[in-house]
Amino acid sequence: MIIKINDNKFKVKVMMTSSQTQQGMMDKKFDKTFNGMLFLMKEGIHCFWMKDCIIPLDIIFIKDGKIFNIHHNCDPCQSDDCGNYCGEGDMILEIKGGTCKRLDIKLDDTIIF
Repeated sequence: MIIKINDNKFKVKVMMTSSQTQQGMMDKKFDKTFNGMLFLMKEGIHCFWMKDCIIPLDIIFIKDGKIFNIHHNCDPCQSDDCGNYCGEGDMILEIKGGTCKRLDIKLDDTIIF
């Protein structure tokens, strides 16, 4: 699936099940087949962590088709004491850390599918 934020396109893998959500970017790197991971969730507050991730990520919370919250450049964590990155929304997008600042992606930007 391709999503667009401003003039930026991302090829995303869509995660819909709880096991896909739990696995997320653990032990994965982005490659030519995808540069984002989109989690479809029930509306509400959700918390993500960086356990066993390989690269830093920007975690974007989307509500009603707009960016509601961004956690920038979240560091990977290799222990069970990883911090949580929480926000409200019905979709969460993970992209390479630093991308939001580099591409000027900010709160209230619209997501186009």
